[in-house]
Amino acid sequence: MLGVCYYPEHWPEEWWADDARRMKDLGLTYVRVGEFAWSRYEPEPGRYDFGWYDRALDTLGAAGLKIVACTPTATPPKWLIDRYPDILPVDPITGQVRGFGSRRHYDFSSETYLRESIRITTALAERYGKHDAIVGWQTDNEIACHDTALSASPNARRAFQDWCRDKYGNIAALNKAWGNIFWSMEYRSFEEIEVPFLAVTETSPAHRMAFRRFTSDRVALYHKAQVDILRAHSPGRFITHNFIPPTDTGIDNYTMCRDLDFASFDNYPLGRTDVWMAKRPASEFRPYMRTGHPDYCTFLFDQTRSLAGGKFWIMEQQPGPVNWAGHNPRPLPGMVRLWTLEAFAHGAEVVSYFRWRQAPFAQEQMHAGLLRPDRTPSEAWPEVEQALRELKLLDLAPVPGARARVAILYDHEAQWLGETERQADSYSHPDIMVDWYMAARRLGLDVDFIPADGDAAGYDIVLVPGLAMPDAATVKRLGDSGALLLFAARSGAKAKDVNLPEGLPPGELRQLLPIRVTSVGTARPDCPEDLVWRNHTYQAFTWFEALELVGEAEVQATLADGSPALVRKDNALYMATLPEQDFIADLLETLCAERGVPTVRLPDDLRIRRRGDLVFAFNYAAVPREAPAPDHAQFVLGSRSVAPRDLAVWRVPS
Repeated sequence: MLGVCYYPEHWPEEWWADDARRMKDLGLTYVRVGEFAWSRYEPEPGRYDFGWYDRALDTLGAAGLKIVACTPTATPPKWLIDRYPDILPVDPITGQVRGFGSRRHYDFSSETYLRESIRITTALAERYGKHDAIVGWQTDNEIACHDTALSASPNARRAFQDWCRDKYGNIAALNKAWGNIFWSMEYRSFEEIEVPFLAVTETSPAHRMAFRRFTSDRVALYHKAQVDILRAHSPGRFITHNFIPPTDTGIDNYTMCRDLDFASFDNYPLGRTDVWMAKRPASEFRPYMRTGHPDYCTFLFDQTRSLAGGKFWIMEQQPGPVNWAGHNPRPLPGMVRLWTLEAFAHGAEVVSYFRWRQAPFAQEQMHAGLLRPDRTPSEAWPEVEQALRELKLLDLAPVPGARARVAILYDHEAQWLGETERQADSYSHPDIMVDWYMAARRLGLDVDFIPADGDAAGYDIVLVPGLAMPDAATVKRLGDSGALLLFAARSGAKAKDVNLPEGLPPGELRQLLPIRVTSVGTARPDCPEDLVWRNHTYQAFTWFEALELVGEAEVQATLADGSPALVRKDNALYMATLPEQDFIADLLETLCAERGVPTVRLPDDLRIRRRGDLVFAFNYAAVPREAPAPDHAQFVLGSRSVAPRDLAVWRVPS
């Protein structure tokens, strides 16, 4: 159930056996090793030194620990960079080569680095692929982290030109698709195509979108090469990758996951909350400064769970203060234990803490571990012990395959469109997704995620916070699903090459909704408009579309000027603006009632999640909260009154 990330290369070899024994005595099962150790595997070109790794794996395995081995490609060593400097990426903002001295210093478009990654992965897979203690593999580490998906290198330019040639066939077709007659941007050949960076002002949105698609394809190609090697040489072992939020990777995580057994996520509630809420007022942020926000990381749990097979791990769980956010507070007492059980409630199979021992050197020396550098237990240690005792009491069944009744459609291209053609500085597709997720969670709903090309059949309600450029087949599949479909503004806004669709937006969505978006206006977030629905007035922000009905449909809500804000036709609803979260929750509650989906209005900062026959309640508030359990509920942990920063778990007898 629980694991830890361990770096034997950081510590004296005489400590390893004692570390392994203490891990086992604590109750840990899994140990992740080796993701940053390339310079120790291969200290000089072509000279491998695996003796230390042999001994480390044998020591951990002899203690009864199960090992997740990693490919070390997130940190190419200095000698490799010096020998092949074209490995380094070029920053698309500054145009400067990004140098050696940290991590992730490689370009996905470098054929040299692809070759070298294949070489080191093959060497490890051939030597350790059938090692008795290794139960699985992690590829690379936090792929595309630190804004490394995009590169403006000569390698990227050449590879992008080839990608464009494959996609468009001839340069005339590309010029027409991209609208290159505008501003005399026409190309005479594919060899003239530049990367869409470092221009005087904005570059073509079609050009930028094409480059995002190309980049995502390059990442997937690079990653698949490692997966194929591990499959060939390490049969019977799982393969996963530890993701960061898709807002940070900037790629299509679903495509990258197609060849994985499951996805993993690196969970840092305080760091993520500090970054996500950096621009929020202190009054809004402070309650979550030492707890994390009750919805943000669970949003990422549920999204990660959808990536590959409906299963996921937490490969890195924050155990104390971290070092990389704008501010790095200590978790409040009890939060490490709460975060651990919360991940399991959302379907995690394993939670692995980062890291075993805090490093006394280098970039992450301020990042806590389960042990301090002097080998004494940190504050998280007793919380891990408590979590282990409680997991035994819960006796969790395998992750059920049953779907939630509500799903959110995740479209990575909607994120890319929001970044490519902002139209409003305050428009943020990721924030819209989180707002809709939070509204569902306030109603006590479990939520699944599905990709834009996924299967919506079987869900009662599918929320679509954005479906930027849907094709006819996608829209038909959604319409045939039988679900109630709630689309956000800007859905269907563009055709494939970021042009206005024929007949105006929402383009292909007119299969479901007889409307046209005749114009779009945006406003500062502190200049909202009134939205009226069922005689209640709400606030609408940032994005305002003028809708024209071109067939029979019902206007269910209006803006202050009387223009449509919410339109419905049969099972499809379309919002013409971005309303406040209270409106989304109230509307969703009525849709759930229509479909017979039970809801419960939860008090602030209390959230529930179901796993099998267990119901979990997590209280992030500073005061006790009442668990919404029926009178005949049988509490396995806690009680009806959930203490501050605590949890309760119950089951309802059938």
